[in-house]
Parts: sequence; structure tokens; C-alpha cells
Amino acid sequence: QVQMDESGGGLVQAGGSLRLSCAASGRSFSSYVMGWFRQAPGKEREFVAAISWSGSKTYYADSVKGRFTISRDNAKNTVYLQMNSLKPEDTAVYYCAADRRTGPPSVVVSEYDYWGQGTQVTVSS
Repeated sequence: QVQMDESGGGLVQAGGSLRLSCAASGRSFSSYVMGWFRQAPGKEREFVAAISWSGSKTYYADSVKGRFTISRDNAKNTVYLQMNSLKPEDTAVYYCAADRRTGPPSVVVSEYDYWGQGTQVTVSS
């Protein structure tokens, strides 16, 4: 079992930046693919970014490519999401997630096994 705790959300003006962190428990963190997802009110949860266990491969949704950066520190059992040039449409609850499968990072919500409780990001115009 893996428990994850997101932090770093908040209210920011358009064009600003935030850095989300996700601290995970468990000895297997370094073997998991990690992902960030988000869910806006009335919308389905959607993929934002994912990173391979080693950090060598990253994937991004087209809507955040060039603005967001996912990274991880396996020594600290933590994954990060640096969000720059934020837009009002980035407003959502952001979730980190862990995938126990081996293989490349997935963009599919159902393929992730463990989820954090979420952190709210609000971008004002």
C-alpha cells in the first residue's frame, strides 16, 4: 500500500507559477511510474503529466506542454509538478498517482493504482 500527500496548491494570478509536491510512503516508490492528473468542476479527471521510475521519460498533455515540468526525487520519495505561465483554465484539483506496472508511463486514469487526496489550484484572470 502506498499513501501519497500532495501540497503546494493555492491561488495565483494568471501568468504566475506554482510548484506541487507529492510525498509518498512505501519502499517501492522508486519502482513506480508517477503521474499528475487534474479535475475541474463538472469535468472528468484528466491526464496532466507522467514520469518513468528513473525519471528518464516524461509525458505531458498537449495543454500543458512547455509550461509544466514533472520531476522526481526517489531518495525523498517525492514527485513534483512545476507549473509556469498558469492560465485560468488550469484551475482544478490536482492529484498525484502511482502506477505499479512496469512499462512506459500511462495517460489512462484507470491504470493508476494509488491516489493522493488532491490539492486545489486556482488561477485568477
